[in-house]
Formats: sequence, C-alpha cells, structure tokens
Amino acid sequence: MTETQARKQLIAVMRRSLAAGLNTGTAGNASLRTGRGFLITPSGLSYARVVPSDIVAVATDGTARGRRKPSSEWQMHAAIFAARPEFNAVLHAHAPHAAALSTLRKGIPAFHYMVAVAGGVDIRCAPYATFGTKKLAAHAVAALAGRSACLLANHGLIACGAALDDALELAVEVDTLARQYLLALSAGKPRILPPVEMARVLKKFTTYKA
Repeated sequence: MTETQARKQLIAVMRRSLAAGLNTGTAGNASLRTGRGFLITPSGLSYARVVPSDIVAVATDGTARGRRKPSSEWQMHAAIFAARPEFNAVLHAHAPHAAALSTLRKGIPAFHYMVAVAGGVDIRCAPYATFGTKKLAAHAVAALAGRSACLLANHGLIACGAALDDALELAVEVDTLARQYLLALSAGKPRILPPVEMARVLKKFTTYKA
C-alpha cells in the first residue's frame, strides 16, 4: 500500500465510523502504522472535509509532519503501537453505548460469549484521565493487555487490529455489546458466563468468529 492509499483508507474508515453511528462531527480518530511511525487523522477537522494531505505523519520519536496538527490522542496511538507490534491500525470512537457504559466505570463482563471477540473473557474499562495525555495513553495500554479493544472511562472506546477494517468491525461489535449490556442491566442483574465456558469460547474463536 502506498502512503496516498493509506491516507485515503484513514479518511474512508472515519467516514464509515460516522455512518455507523460510532462518532459525530470531529469526534474520534484513527491511525495506521507505517515503516517510520504512523499516519493519523488530524485534530478538529470535519471528516466530510478531510483530504489525503490533511492526514498527519508521526515518527517514532513523536515528530509530526504535515500541514495539520495530529489528533489530540496521538500519544495514545503511539503508545499502543509501541506496546503491541501485532496491531497495524487503531480506531478511537466516542461510540454512544460504550461511552455511556464507561461513565459507570464499568467494563463489559462475559454476559455474552461475544465479548471474546476482543480476545479475552471481558472488555476492560481503563481508568479516567484527561484526553490527549500520556496518563490516558498508559491507562489505555494497560486496559488493552491481552485484548484488542477496551473502553475509556467517561470517554469512549478503542479498537485495534491488523487492518483498519478489522478495527472498525471490532468497534461496531464492542458498541453493540455495550448496548446489550446496558439493556440487560436495566432489566436486572445479568448472569455472567463462567470462566470454563469462556475458555471454550476463546478456543473456538481461534478458528471461527460468528
């Protein structure tokens, strides 16, 4: 993939995140690993207006190159890429159900077997920290340990993958799970699947996801 193609992919995935209801306005951001660092969406610019030259290149030392400022969450993306070499794409969204659940400082437990889609027996909620800070970046990396997605307290969600499409699909799934869990909580106390069952599910997910 050329850099121009990567820039176009980032724009496309963020527009798709808006169409899917994961973000509104200028909220959210996405990044794609490159050989010299990563490309990331710009700060405070409507995704309807973003063009390839607005995408910002960030080097491994944090130096930004481009005509725009990188997303305010660039440190979070940088920290995730540094900690998780298997990820090539990171998507952050202010997804409504995930954000609502995160205000309760709750993650998503194994109320449904599909929480295994993020790689573990639950989807954690990272502690709160001010947006755009190293502290938030550290919290995100910790919450993602052994996982490919997490919630951010009073904020939203992060979804990661080998490709941008993977990250977007995971973000949609996580917000769907958050909505289902909120519905279950509104009706009573959900029954949580036991660890032995989630171990079976995780084993099956190595070859089958549906």
